[in-house]
Formats: sequence, C-alpha cells, structure tokens
Amino acid sequence: MSTDPARDWVLERAHKLGFDLCGIARAEQLPELERFREWLDRGYAGEMKYLHDPRRLDPRRVMTDLRSVIVCALNYNTAHPHSTEMAGTTQSPDSPAQGWISRYAWGTDYHEVMWHKLRELIATLQEKFPEPFAARAYADTGPVSERLFAKHAGLGWLGKNTLLLNEKYGSWLFLGVIFTSLDLAPTLGPADVPPPDLCGNCRQCLDACPTKALVEPYVLDARRCISYLTIELRGSIPPEFREPMGRQVYGCDICQDVCPYNRKVPNSAIPDFEPRQKGTDQSLFQPVLEWLAQMDQEQFRETFGHSAIKRAKWAGLLRNVCLALGNIALGQGRDRRARTAALLKNLSQSANSTVAESANWALRRIQ
Repeated sequence: MSTDPARDWVLERAHKLGFDLCGIARAEQLPELERFREWLDRGYAGEMKYLHDPRRLDPRRVMTDLRSVIVCALNYNTAHPHSTEMAGTTQSPDSPAQGWISRYAWGTDYHEVMWHKLRELIATLQEKFPEPFAARAYADTGPVSERLFAKHAGLGWLGKNTLLLNEKYGSWLFLGVIFTSLDLAPTLGPADVPPPDLCGNCRQCLDACPTKALVEPYVLDARRCISYLTIELRGSIPPEFREPMGRQVYGCDICQDVCPYNRKVPNSAIPDFEPRQKGTDQSLFQPVLEWLAQMDQEQFRETFGHSAIKRAKWAGLLRNVCLALGNIALGQGRDRRARTAALLKNLSQSANSTVAESANWALRRIQ
C-alpha cells in the first residue's frame, strides 16, 4: 500500500479509537451489486423489503457528494464456547432447558457501540480537516452493503457463507462505515492486490447448515436461514424448518462456528460484548428457556432495551422459545417435561396467534 498522509492519519486514528480494522474504499458502484440484483430477483431476501431499496445498488444515491467510504470493524469474539462445541454436551434430564442466542447479541447492542466509535471518528475528522465536509455513519442501519465495501477496502474476502472473512479475526466482526465527501486515497490502489479468497475447497459452512440455507457456495437463501427465521420473519415459521432449528432462539452461529478461520480468533477487549447476566438463571449465554418463556412485553422491553434482541420483538422471541422447548423437551425427564408442557399449555392460550400456534406445535411434539 502506497503512503498517503491523510489516509494514513485516518487509519491510525481509527485504531487509536479501538477499531480492530479500518480501510478506505472508493465511492463507486461495486461489481458484486449486479449479482445482488439477481439474488433479489430469486426471492432470496424473503420479507426483508428494505433490501430492495434502489440506493443499495449505487452508494452515490445515498449521498450525492460522496467521495470516500471509511470502513471500520470491531472484533466481538469472546472466550465462551461455540454453539457446535456445546451441541455435543448432554444436559441432565432434570435440568432446565437452555436455548442458544447468536454470539453477536450476547452483550450491549452492537449498533450503540459502533455508532459511538464512528461518531468519535467523525469528530476527530472534523478537527483534522477544518474545511466543511459531509459525513454520515452507518452500522447495519441504512441502504449500505458494509461487507462489500469492507472487501474493497482490503479488510478481507467474502466467504462461502457470504460473510466477510479476515485471516486474523475470521468473521467475528461488526462492520460500520462512514460515507464522506472527503476525497481520501483508497486503501487499495491500482497496483495493490486485495486479500485473496482463502476458502479453497472447504465447504464446512454449507454442510453444517441445518436448514441448507447456503444453496451453493457464496449464495444464501435467507428464507431458509435460521437467523432470518428467528429475527426478521414475522408470523409463523414454516413447519419444515422448526425441528432443524433445534434450540436456536435468536440468530444462528453454526456456519461461523465451523469455519476454520474462526477457531483461533483473539478475544475482544470490549467488555460490552461479553454476555449480559441479570441473575443466576438470567444469562444470554445459553439462556434458560423458562425465563424467556415467562416474560411479558414490559419485561421484554426492560431486559432487551439495549440489546440487539429487541429486533425480534416480544412475540417473535416467544415463538422461537416455544419451538426450542418442543425440540429440547424430548430429552427431558418426566417431571421436567411435565413442567415444560404446562408452560407451553399456558402459552397456547396467548392472544398472539403466532405464539399460540407455535406453543401448540411444541405441545403436540412432546406429547
């Protein structure tokens, strides 16, 4: 990478603010976005209508005077085991059933953490570059393809599970971008070689997906993805995916957990990404399902007000918990299963039709 004082200052400042990776991409239409149009036409986006926003296909529609895209990444890995490591452990038949929440949602809402740091970076840019300029921060919140800009900023390659992969940090990365009218030199110049695709012949992510959402390498059918089903989908989850979901109640890490590049990722230095815990049986790492199942809407808002989990909404989380209870209860002892059945019977009377239907499915499964 050639030397450019302004660009190098931005990268250095980002690292001082705590970002693990930072790069700069040109503000231009990205070639991968042509394939994104085809992906949408196949219906793979499911009910995520926001992905059809035409501004996603051309970043200059988002900001008319856009010149540079600063891409920042935060490592959110922690020392806790992967879901695939825990899958082989056996619980006592009399112990409370525990679900699984995706690693990225264990701690404080990553949007809040990322926005805080991105705003700090913008403030330092305003001090460094006194002439007026525009800057707008996004962290999985706007019509922006962060992972594509990350690739073109030299932060990694797009893996077969469609996520950004970095040799050091794997895919345990939160991505944020700053769209700016500042004319900054890109991290990768014409003579620079972008990070190569190191997936090779590996297909562990495709083979491990319980719902076969990775329909081919580098192509995800979101309608089959457990993360989509448990978070983005409103209404009932299609019956064919309920048993394969297992104990997942919010998101899914399986395609990341089996990735070789995620096995030796250093732990994050940010305490906000550690699992939140309110009490002995109220941890977001392998949460006790009875605790989640008994939440009312007010308790849900109080518990997940500063958590990414609020995106699933109260009814969505309860729906997921019902299905997980139906899957796990088959391995429970007689007394514990009776307790689970009583809990599900109560949920089957819910005024929310999706929760009631999901509870009835779980009851039929264990009875």
